[in-house]
Amino acid sequence: MSSIHVEINGAGPDLVLLHGWALNLRVWDGLVEQLRGRFRLIRLDLPGHGRSPWLPGHHTPAEQTWLIHQTLATLSGRYALLGWSLGAQIALDLAAATPAQVAGLILVAATPKFAAAEDWPHGAAPAVLEKLRSSLHEDHRRAVSDFLDLQVRATAGGAAVLQQLRQALFNHGEADSAALVAALERLSVSDLRAGLAHVCAPVVTIAGEYDRITPPAATRALAAALPLARFIQIGRAAHAPFLSHPDVFAKLVREFLRSPRAFVQRGSRGRIKARARKKMRANTRR
Repeated sequence: MSSIHVEINGAGPDLVLLHGWALNLRVWDGLVEQLRGRFRLIRLDLPGHGRSPWLPGHHTPAEQTWLIHQTLATLSGRYALLGWSLGAQIALDLAAATPAQVAGLILVAATPKFAAAEDWPHGAAPAVLEKLRSSLHEDHRRAVSDFLDLQVRATAGGAAVLQQLRQALFNHGEADSAALVAALERLSVSDLRAGLAHVCAPVVTIAGEYDRITPPAATRALAAALPLARFIQIGRAAHAPFLSHPDVFAKLVREFLRSPRAFVQRGSRGRIKARARKKMRANTRR
């Protein structure tokens, strides 16, 4: 029996929801209510989060991804994935490792590399990661609280979004401190860029304009590096656009899943037209 806690709602094509660092599946409650009439929604608590225990032997990213894959294999033959932040990195891992099972990906506040590097200016500075790591060891509850505050800064309805995030922890359970440390280490060292070419499913990447954790530039660069992807930015949103802009977000999900490849290709044509207009203006100036 899998140690992963799962909740299933609705009927229709399968959509798997993977939450972010320190949270749990309760963050999807509002979205589930909007989508349950059209989709069968499979929500997971990541290992050590919510009601999924943190077990010895499942600490590495590969082991955790395999555990999630085994859980999903018992529930669905083919599914779309919606991953948020840390959940988006896991979704990318699953799509690269099990392409036959993944019909499409919706990646929210997503980046292939969380930490900055000389060849990746879109990540967090090492000092920021070290500060979070230290605060986790000193007082993990305070560290999580500060992280939730950072997620909602500058977003529309930030106080209400923060309340929803805190309520998810209160109602469904906090993450294990060891799981938080391991997940942060995963974010600090992971670099998924080399495997992006193996993600063959259509992808839409969604960013919040004011995201202070995953810069929109990172999510845009991720889309550009994938074989078949489209980038969308939601104005006045931050790290959790599905909470701050629920109607806009749910509409995007429905439109993408109606025909993932066509949705992505429409966006690609838009980019081609924009480049053509820019080139035409440059020629006119000459």
